[in-house]
Amino acid sequence: MSHKSAKIAALIEECRGREFDPHYLGYFVCFNQQLYFEAHEVLEELWLLDRRGPDGNFYKGLIQLAGAFVLLQKGRPEPAARLFKLARTNLESYLPIHHRLDVTKVLSSIDQQVARWSAENANRNVLSLTLSLEPPP
Repeated sequence: MSHKSAKIAALIEECRGREFDPHYLGYFVCFNQQLYFEAHEVLEELWLLDRRGPDGNFYKGLIQLAGAFVLLQKGRPEPAARLFKLARTNLESYLPIHHRLDVTKVLSSIDQQVARWSAENANRNVLSLTLSLEPPP
């Protein structure tokens, strides 16, 4: 963790002792605060450990989702659209719910908001998305 910021390290520490890995939970905390770069950084460490494992593409898709929002924040809609497509492809195989994330809902929200964004103004960031985990069964 030494190469990550102290802020990210503290966030991960706050998420310890819960149902899921603190990197996974920290991703949602950052993402929902629109700290998309930080969300990417938090989850990347978990992805590096499992990139060839059963959750590798799931984490990769979430990282790409955050990365797309980083690009939108930087006013780069075309690369963002490509990352949204890659994120969608990686998340599709985890439908409908994976690790208590409603993947169906996430993909639907991405599709709806990308369509709205494209129709309204390709140079304006009108996307917003909040992610939440489903309650345990």
